[in-house]
Amino acid sequence: MATIALDATYTVDPTSTGTGVYCRGLIESLAALATPHHFLLCFRFSRFARRQNFLRPAGLTRAAGRPFSARLYQQPFTFWLPREVQLFHSLTQRPPAFRFRREIVTVQDVFPLTSRAYSTEDFRRRFAGLLLEAVARAARIIIPSRYTADQLLKHVEVPREKIRVIPHGVTLPTRLMGPEQRARERELIGGKGNEIILTVGVLDNRKNILNALRALSRLPGRYRLVLAGSDGFGAEAIHDFIRKEQLASRVRVLGRVPDETLAALYQVASVLLFPSFEEGFGFPVLEAMAYGLPVVVSGVSSLPELGGDAALYVDPNDPGDMADKVMCAVENETLRGRLIELGLGRARQFPWQRAADQTCQVYDEVLAA
Repeated sequence: MATIALDATYTVDPTSTGTGVYCRGLIESLAALATPHHFLLCFRFSRFARRQNFLRPAGLTRAAGRPFSARLYQQPFTFWLPREVQLFHSLTQRPPAFRFRREIVTVQDVFPLTSRAYSTEDFRRRFAGLLLEAVARAARIIIPSRYTADQLLKHVEVPREKIRVIPHGVTLPTRLMGPEQRARERELIGGKGNEIILTVGVLDNRKNILNALRALSRLPGRYRLVLAGSDGFGAEAIHDFIRKEQLASRVRVLGRVPDETLAALYQVASVLLFPSFEEGFGFPVLEAMAYGLPVVVSGVSSLPELGGDAALYVDPNDPGDMADKVMCAVENETLRGRLIELGLGRARQFPWQRAADQTCQVYDEVLAA
């Protein structure tokens, strides 16, 4: 038996990023494994007071008969932590604040290294510094897609044998709206008789929201675009475009939404449009499929690897292609039914339990070495 520490800081955020979804899904699934290891869930000071918001609902206080212990994880106050830990897993692609005997890091994406168009120079510099240190210190590097693994090897000098590709999972819904509730919510969000195009993710250059708006302008007036995501790098140009093109009546900007609101949006939308230029994984694609929502997605980066044959793929630089595919996914009933059926099946191919099992195998591999 070993004591394994994981950075659980982002499990407690009320509105999930991809990192938060990964942290929660992995930790909850590790609790269900028949493993002798003891897990320490480490929270930085800024989130430590909120740790029970995750631990109690997830049932981790007595998971599988083994207590999951919570620890404060803050330099320099918890300098003693490495003494009680045989392995530390950083879930946030940054090196831990302290040196541990063995370390593993999960690298979600490397987009600041691939293009200057997706972030500020200061962010790229800080990101690169943290990433380079994390992968240099790590005995193994877990990456959620083959595409992102190839990008890391292309941009960072790292031994290929340290990399393990382990796709993330998706949580299948346990409760769905009834037809009447869905119709009411749909009318509240999109207006009576309108079609709702949903995009999920930060409003920035990488997510390609400007071309999503250009696609909207090519579609009939009954189509509405709902943007669920906070402002990011390039958001000012997005808001300016909405004003200048007089699209305000057809676009709803919600900001980052709580998980329960996002679940409702997946159920009332007509289609998910995910036109991102660069993705390390792309949680919204699988989440939408799990709710029976057809998906139109960029045919680049990790997204074809994720969507398989269950999505319609578009050229992210071609708003006309986006508009055509969106209309097909909404109005071609035969195609729509096929996308829904294939999407539900595709989502079931990404269970969190598999991700946890493969991650635990990496723990055992490193501990044995």
